[in-house]
Amino acid sequence: MLTKLAMTGFKHRWRDYLVLFSGLIMSSAIFYMFEALATNQDFLKQNTSISMVGLIFQFGSVLLTIITLVYIGYANSFLLSMRKRDYGLFMLVGARKSKIGQLIWLETLLVGITATIVGILVGTALTVGVSQILINSLGLTLHHFAAWYTPAAIATLLLYVGLFLIAGLFNLLSLTKTPALKLLHSNDQPNRPQLKPARQLIEIVVGVISIAIGYWSMANLKILQLMGIGIALVTIVLGTYLLFNAIFVWLMVALKRFSFAQRGLNGFTLSQLSFRIRNYTKMLSIVAMLFALALGAITVGMGFHSQIPSMANINNAYDMGLVNASTTEKAQIAAMKSKTTATYHFKATKKVVYFQAAEFNRQPFTTIHTRNKNQLTFNTVHNNAAKLQKSEDNYQLMQLQSGVMATATPVFLSKTAYAKLAQPEQRLTVFTTNNVIEHRVALNKLAKHHFHTTSPEQFGGRYAMYLMVNGMYSGLEFMGMFLGIAFLAMLASCLMFKILSGADADQHRYKMLDKVGTTRRQLNGAINKEIAVLFILPGIVGIVHVLFGLQMFKIIMVTSPYTGIWLPFLIFAGLYLLYYLITITIYRRIVLQ
Repeated sequence: MLTKLAMTGFKHRWRDYLVLFSGLIMSSAIFYMFEALATNQDFLKQNTSISMVGLIFQFGSVLLTIITLVYIGYANSFLLSMRKRDYGLFMLVGARKSKIGQLIWLETLLVGITATIVGILVGTALTVGVSQILINSLGLTLHHFAAWYTPAAIATLLLYVGLFLIAGLFNLLSLTKTPALKLLHSNDQPNRPQLKPARQLIEIVVGVISIAIGYWSMANLKILQLMGIGIALVTIVLGTYLLFNAIFVWLMVALKRFSFAQRGLNGFTLSQLSFRIRNYTKMLSIVAMLFALALGAITVGMGFHSQIPSMANINNAYDMGLVNASTTEKAQIAAMKSKTTATYHFKATKKVVYFQAAEFNRQPFTTIHTRNKNQLTFNTVHNNAAKLQKSEDNYQLMQLQSGVMATATPVFLSKTAYAKLAQPEQRLTVFTTNNVIEHRVALNKLAKHHFHTTSPEQFGGRYAMYLMVNGMYSGLEFMGMFLGIAFLAMLASCLMFKILSGADADQHRYKMLDKVGTTRRQLNGAINKEIAVLFILPGIVGIVHVLFGLQMFKIIMVTSPYTGIWLPFLIFAGLYLLYYLITITIYRRIVLQ
């Protein structure tokens, strides 16, 4: 009988259960996506030269576990709030507490295990989709990456099932020891914020000091090494929560005292935010951390991606050099619409390559002269034969030779002296496209056709350097972009779940406003402002965290981690705005029926 009553309650509140399930599924899916990288040691070792990257991922796992713990705790409290009234009614009609306890336990476990299993499957599908998009669009080279990784699935299942076992026990003890009347009216008790100046001042001071220590440790990671990451993890998480807990409560109470709170529905909006203020501070702290992780990861990933062509460009002014290019290969070069194409005739021994000086006087050979290796700035120098013979950068010409000729010494002769040489004449064709990355598919095809390999050790030029650098940074670039997308999805899941989980309870308040003559435009404005606050506050904190957190990557990035930072910030702002618009659209449909 109790089971039938429980199922009736489930059908009645299917929309709330859908919000709960979708949130838990996304949470477990994102956790699996992270663990698919964090637990795959072969992938981490083969795709990055940073020795402590495995330990960095372990710190990330700890942080994500903390976030998951808070998230499941909130999801469980949401599940509990939906069922308190039902269980109170069961008690009033004479149901035994032991039976209700069993029902609570089973329901919590059923929700948790089902959502986790589906989440792992969704996470696997997302891992496949996201990885393929990144690999194809960015031209990445990865080794030992697997979308389905059994240790990651086991870690996700054990964590979530374990947390829901604890949650089920908590629910059993909480509901069976609470009087029936209190259960019936539990959702009608507002959580009113109260100012405690001394306590809040202490929280603000401790929070600011904690975050300052975290920022300092990230900026001095070269000195602190791995310990700096651990310090930052603890202090920034603690400081973020303390500041939100102290300032947000104070802000809501203080704003009500200003005159603008009496205009329109501003007072109603502030009351809405105040109603569940304590829960908001916990969730907003999580969202701020996820915001920082997502934006930081995407920024770093794009930073590695942007420095790859820069590092390739300082190696040589030409994309590739072909010795004795065939008619087919010349057609392939022409199809790429190369900016510069030149052909130099030469005769070679094992140790010396002889060129005609007149050809270099007619078609000067361009070399790259680096001004500042840290900033990857350089000058292009156009050399005739005399300048190239004396130049320290003439090795760039020999890079474009293949085989043993790459290490030979160049010598430039007059036409008469060159004609006296007995060695057979050969041709070196060099060319430059407008963008190596844009033409990487065509360059790859050309390298296979001419050199019968795509190994960059077998040929020189910008494309060979691009392959080497791309192979070195692909893992880091992929990790940054992949985790950034995963954390962004987790952020959206947390924030949307928090907002939409209270939509059903808010519905009657908006109905009352509608009945007293409030226009639909005013109601939409109140919703927009309320949800905007919940998006803007963690966004501001997250941006500050990212700006300081990028200091960590100075030790592993050739260029400044702040170079081109506006682009990932702009992209992220667009995605964040999209999530905001989706959230208010769904929220409106629920509360403004």
